[in-house]
Amino acid sequence: MKIFAYSLRPYDELGYLDALSRELGFEYDWTPDYPTLENAGLAAGADALCIITNPMTAPLLDRYHELGIRGIATRSIGYDHIDVAHARELGIRVAHAAYPPEGVADYTIMLMLMALRKIKLVQRHAAAQDFTLEGKIGRSLGSCTVGVVGTGAIGACVTRELQGFGCRVLAFDPVEKNELAGLVEYVALPELLAASDVVTLHAPGLPENHHMIGAAELGLMKPGAILVNAARGSLVDTGALLDALESGHLGGAALDTIEHEANLYYLDRSRVVLPNRDRAALMALPNVIVTPHMAFYTAEDVEGMVRSNVEALLAFAAGGDTTYEVR
Repeated sequence: MKIFAYSLRPYDELGYLDALSRELGFEYDWTPDYPTLENAGLAAGADALCIITNPMTAPLLDRYHELGIRGIATRSIGYDHIDVAHARELGIRVAHAAYPPEGVADYTIMLMLMALRKIKLVQRHAAAQDFTLEGKIGRSLGSCTVGVVGTGAIGACVTRELQGFGCRVLAFDPVEKNELAGLVEYVALPELLAASDVVTLHAPGLPENHHMIGAAELGLMKPGAILVNAARGSLVDTGALLDALESGHLGGAALDTIEHEANLYYLDRSRVVLPNRDRAALMALPNVIVTPHMAFYTAEDVEGMVRSNVEALLAFAAGGDTTYEVR
């Protein structure tokens, strides 16, 4: 079998893919560029594609189907950038990635701590040689009630890591996890929002979760509370979040992902006027941290992404099943 990888990073992913090709016995070729109708021909002769979080529209899928592609795997847990329904119509099987949850969980805890200790403001002032303390007093994470929205693999890992800080942890999830008994108290979402000093989101970016945190939900949050999102940008209504921040109702936000980030990450856009005013507004606020969707970025997680994609595509080629397939 031959895999063609798009948007492959030569400084990390390429090494893992090359090692796996020798370990598992497959051919591959690659490009650092995102897939387009113009460069689709690069995949001619391949059986499957390995992509990242770039849009895979119906026209693109039609073109790859013409080229003989029968499997696509994305090096991400989320797959909302792929027109899965159209892929199924074409007979193209789709898979997503899996990786250890500790990378994103660690990053989430880091974002909580940075927001609670007002690190963005501290660093801005320090860069201007303003070493005063006024307005920079923070809070101990251990003194907070933390609300975890979504207790899948990553949310559950965040819950376990929070135990070391001594936090009270509330959780909301349609499916409660028995393994978290004694570590977390499951409550309804409105109750979680009203009681939490920090709310962290770990729900999937499904259509039914679009803007699950909107104006009404933000209004339920405690005055001065912090919102953390290291999951999917579509979970939060950015306009409503800006209103809650500008009014002073929220104490801050720490966001690794925001709405409308397609074609921004992971590219050099330093010389481009970005058509994303909400991002510019968020970045301007002293109590908002925005990082470029990189909570996953550890050696362990990158290797896991590439490996799970390869294993899924090999299973597709053999006509077998895989737990990584998007059902």
